[in-house]
Amino acid sequence: MATLLLRHAEVLVTMDAQRREIPDGGLFARDGFIEQVGPTAELPAAADEVLDLRGHVVLPGLVNTHHHLYQTLTRAVPAAQDANLFGWLTTLYPIWANLTPEAIRVSTLTGLAELALSGCTTASDHLYIFPNGCRLDDEIEAARQIGVRFHASRGSMSLGQSQGGLPPDRVVEDEAFILKDTRRLIEQYHDARPGALLRIVVAPCSPFSVTPDLMREAAALARAYGVHLHTHLAETLDEEHFCLEKFGARPARYAEQLGWVGADVWHAHAVHVDGAEIGLFARTGTGVAHCPSSNMRLASGIAPVRQYRAAGVKVGLGVDGSASNDGSHLLAEARQAMLLARLAGAEEERRGAPAQAQMPAREALEIATLGGAAVLGRDDIGALAPGKCADFFALDLRQLPYAGAGHDPVAAALLCAPQSAACTYVHGRAVVKDGQVATVAMGPVIERHNQIARAMVAGA
Repeated sequence: MATLLLRHAEVLVTMDAQRREIPDGGLFARDGFIEQVGPTAELPAAADEVLDLRGHVVLPGLVNTHHHLYQTLTRAVPAAQDANLFGWLTTLYPIWANLTPEAIRVSTLTGLAELALSGCTTASDHLYIFPNGCRLDDEIEAARQIGVRFHASRGSMSLGQSQGGLPPDRVVEDEAFILKDTRRLIEQYHDARPGALLRIVVAPCSPFSVTPDLMREAAALARAYGVHLHTHLAETLDEEHFCLEKFGARPARYAEQLGWVGADVWHAHAVHVDGAEIGLFARTGTGVAHCPSSNMRLASGIAPVRQYRAAGVKVGLGVDGSASNDGSHLLAEARQAMLLARLAGAEEERRGAPAQAQMPAREALEIATLGGAAVLGRDDIGALAPGKCADFFALDLRQLPYAGAGHDPVAAALLCAPQSAACTYVHGRAVVKDGQVATVAMGPVIERHNQIARAMVAGA
C-alpha cells in the first residue's frame, strides 16, 4: 500500500470543518486517501514518498466546475474577440465543425495540463459538439493520461437553425442517438465510488440549442442512473429574451418546468436571475458554476454570488471555455471571483443597497475548493482531512511575486498575482512536480495543438 508524507509546509490550509491553517504542517496518505493531517512533529517519520515543502503554502486541490477544453484550439480568434455570446458562438461554430478525434485528445491534454499547473485537481468538462467521428471517449482517454480527477459531461445540441435554434444544422445530433450514447458512456465509464477519478455527467448544452423533450428525457436518464445533470443557464439577456419568446418563461423557471432543479443539478453562469429564482436554487439544492472571467470577456453580466451564498446556494468556480476566457488558470479565476464580488458589492451600494462586506481571499478559496466539491456532489474532495482524497497543490512563497507577502501567505495566494503550482498531487500521485507537468511530455503536445488550431481556422 503506497504511502505519501508531506511535511514542513510553511502553512497547510485544510478547509476542514474548523478551517484550520497549520504552520509547519503536513499530511500522511495511504493509497490516495489522507489518514493524518497536522503539525509535522505529529506525523509519521517515513513513507514511500516524502515531500519536504518548506517555504510553500499547501492548499486543497482546486475544483473546476465548468469548462470546454476543445476551445483551447480557438483562443484569441480575431473575429470573435469583441463579440457578445450569441455573436461569439455563431462566429466559432463553423470552426468547431472541423474538430476531429485527435483535436479533442490534444486539446484535452493541453487544457488539463494548464489547469493542473494552476492547482486544479478535479475538472468537469462540457463537451457538446461531436463532428467528424468525435466522441467523449477521446476526452476521457486524454484525461487519464494527464491524471486529474475528471467529470466528463456528455453534452449535446439537437436544435439547429432550421428548427429555430442557434447552432448550424451540421453540428447538431439526433436526439435518440444522443440518449443512446449517453447511456453507453454511463454504463462504460461512470464510477460512483469514493475517490473516483472518472464520473459521467448528462449535459444538454443550453435552452437555445436543444429541445424541451431532450431536456426532460436527459433528466430522466440521469436520475435512472444516479448521475448529475449540467447545462448552461441564464448566461445572457439574449438567452432570457429567447426563452421568454419561445417558451414563455425566464430561463430559471423554464429549467424548473423541465425538472432541471435539484441537488443533482448545477447550472453554468446563472447570471440573470431574480430573488425568487435564487430562492428556488437554494430550496432545491441546485448548484451554480460561477465563471467570472468568461462573463466579463463576453460582457454577459455579473452573477449574484454574494446573494447566492447568503441564500445557501452551492457555488463553485469554472474557467469556462478557453475561447471565452482564453486561459485555464483556476487560481486566477478564484482571484477574479474575489475582485468581481467586491466591485459588484460597491456598485450595489451606490444604487442604494445596504453595504456589504468585501469578499475575503479565504472565501474565494473556499468557493474554489469546498464550493466546487459540493456543486459536483462530492464529499471526498475539497479539503485536507482524514478520509478525504490526497488532492493538493503547493505554491513556492520564495518566488519574486510573493516578496513582502509573508504577513499572510494564505491570502497572498490570491491577493498577489497568481502563480503556477510548484507541485500538484491527485489521489497521492504527482501530476505537476518542480513546476512542470509530470505525466505527459508537453512540448510535442503544444506543437501539435498549434498545428491543429491553425488548420481548423483555415478550414473554416
